[in-house]
Amino acid sequence: MVPAGPDDRKRAVKASPLSDLRGVSRLVIDLTVLVTEVVETMHHNVARRPGVLGRATHEPTRGLTGLVYRSVRGVTRLVGGSIDAVLAPLLPLLSGDSHRPGRDAVIGALNGVVGDHLEASGNPLRITMQLRAGGAPLPLARDEIAKRLPRPRQRVIVMVHGLCLTEATWNRQSHDHGQSLAQDLRADVVYLRYNSGRHVSTNGTELAALLARLVDTWPVPLSGLVLVGHSMGGLVIRSACAAGEAAGHDWVRQLRALVFLGTPHHGAPLERGGHGVDRLFGASPYTAAFARLGQIRSAGITDLRHGSVQDHDWQGRDRFGHAGYLRHVQPLPRGVPAFAIAGSLSARPPDRGRLPRGDGLVPVGSALGRHADPGMRVRFPLSRQWIAYGTGHLDLLGSKAVYEQMKRWLMAEP
Repeated sequence: MVPAGPDDRKRAVKASPLSDLRGVSRLVIDLTVLVTEVVETMHHNVARRPGVLGRATHEPTRGLTGLVYRSVRGVTRLVGGSIDAVLAPLLPLLSGDSHRPGRDAVIGALNGVVGDHLEASGNPLRITMQLRAGGAPLPLARDEIAKRLPRPRQRVIVMVHGLCLTEATWNRQSHDHGQSLAQDLRADVVYLRYNSGRHVSTNGTELAALLARLVDTWPVPLSGLVLVGHSMGGLVIRSACAAGEAAGHDWVRQLRALVFLGTPHHGAPLERGGHGVDRLFGASPYTAAFARLGQIRSAGITDLRHGSVQDHDWQGRDRFGHAGYLRHVQPLPRGVPAFAIAGSLSARPPDRGRLPRGDGLVPVGSALGRHADPGMRVRFPLSRQWIAYGTGHLDLLGSKAVYEQMKRWLMAEP
């Protein structure tokens, strides 16, 4: 499988039933090759008859058995190439925005789980980062923005979704935090769509550049920028702030507030559990092959093990290894009010001194930036922390109580 070049990865893929079919066919072929390799590895280890806790090998089988497995992989790739060759010329004839019910949810989920692979292989199902307004991409050109927003305002709110989601998930239970904030704060709202399977820091760097273009091309002078992130979206925001500060972008000086909803600042137990399963499978040569299936999960998901937001957390390190990533805290931007909201499945506050249950995915302590090591804390003042009781992770998106808390904080800021 030949990775796509840089230009191919950046080129937007217009949605159509045919491009979706082409993308799915590629993904099926890639997964078939992977499963074939897993079975071959298991076959080889069983044939060697090592002890239960002996050393596993990931070398290919040899002789006639090896020839069979190589043939299966070769034929599978040949079929995949043939499908691509047949469908590719038809794509320009059928391209166009797709509004099929449920498509956004499926595409968002796929990109969250295997988005790094979709990008590396140039798969048509990959999501290209873009800012959107009114349900459509927002061209970052002054005249184009003015056409889309005839009365642009001086304050802009940017909404950043979480893992396996798209911007459509902000509209939940007939409520949209972004639209409501825009109305109450007399601002315009734009939504980020991005491939949540890429590294958080990769998305953060690209978002920083996108915000720089947004500020430069906005039709009127901006007086303030507010960033709101749900779940992984909050990590992408923190990463973008670090990248923007390092690059000296003007938009960082336009920041007036950051709001984090259920953001795993110190990671999420679900990914740590996934890492534990990898280690369990790897403990025996008879199960080591299955660890590769768990390692299909994307770079974005493994970043959630510790809430990593910088390139140097993961570069040069095995993201599935025992040591994992480096761990350090990335400070919040100096002088910018930052607010953290945690969801909790507990109906009411627990006994004094104890933290309530998390929201089903993110612990309360992680969402509020708390840590046993003082040097690792993300320092939100207590007055800028809030817990939404009886609220699950996705329920944070449609909760009126959550919205009222955000509104109170942001209305109080000058």
